[in-house]
Amino acid sequence: MNNNRLLDLTFKYGAIVVIIGVFVFFSLTEEHFLTYSNITDILRSIAIVTFIAIGVTISQIVDGFDLSVGSTASLATVVAAALMVWYEQPLYIVLIVPVVLGACIGMLNSLLIVRIRIPDLLATLAMMYIIAGVQKTFTKGYSIYNQMLMPNGDKAPGTFHDSFLWIGQGKLWGIPFPVILLLVTVAVVHILLRYTRWGRQMYITGGNREAARLSGIKVNRVRLAAYVLSGSLAGFAGVLYAARVGSGQIDAGAPLLMESVAAVFVGYSVFGAGKPNVIGTFFGAVLIGILLNGLTMMNLPYYSHDIVKGTILVLALSITFIHLSRRKA
Repeated sequence: MNNNRLLDLTFKYGAIVVIIGVFVFFSLTEEHFLTYSNITDILRSIAIVTFIAIGVTISQIVDGFDLSVGSTASLATVVAAALMVWYEQPLYIVLIVPVVLGACIGMLNSLLIVRIRIPDLLATLAMMYIIAGVQKTFTKGYSIYNQMLMPNGDKAPGTFHDSFLWIGQGKLWGIPFPVILLLVTVAVVHILLRYTRWGRQMYITGGNREAARLSGIKVNRVRLAAYVLSGSLAGFAGVLYAARVGSGQIDAGAPLLMESVAAVFVGYSVFGAGKPNVIGTFFGAVLIGILLNGLTMMNLPYYSHDIVKGTILVLALSITFIHLSRRKA
């Protein structure tokens, strides 16, 4: 087998082999790893990251990059908590407002990128800092939880709804509800991107913007839709986070940005896609989830997890860009 053939096989099946290898390793070395409760815990733990990563994937499909998704998720988390604990709003308001807020942030991103023509990375990086500052200003730097003390010394009037907490902690047919939401969303977005005209327009726009424009595709509208979707998914991820932990943690989404980006780039090489795709992103998130779960079982300190995540990102980027360089040569 020559080197080119070996590199092609590595690119196409390497990520899957690594996922299987890591899974087998932890199954053999950790007694409680291969149990139903632990497997569902892994899937539940990656649900929030995967929602954010799908948003990043969509922005990359149109040749963009949304770095503001972590901060958007953080803002959505504290807004959902504040609506319940501070303002005693009904459930539908708590669910809708953070998602709409995420969509508005996506529209603002697209305005900066499409109209003012700021490069994607710089525009969303600036938004990331602005949103992080807004959520800290809104909460005055405090996390939001039941019966918290308000600045005037009184206790917060509201509490987290049980039905809201069920979204992040409940089960349906014995399966954690966030896992069901995750699998349905991955399937729906995959079908939309792969089998609909709208999805094909997004890939064409990302592949060659000028050619897409000449073929009649409204490029700016497609890019606007991509960033609005990205922001909306990040907003929903924030809601899911608040429902899971039962509080509004400031900066909750910040560490999720790196995991979501790593999942997206690992996904480039799954089955040799060579481009952003939702199924690959899901497998990338699964790999990260398995690693973090296994390392936790091995009692490795939490701060060493960042080394693992960074290493995964470097390996994924290396495999992807080596392959892309060979394809262009």
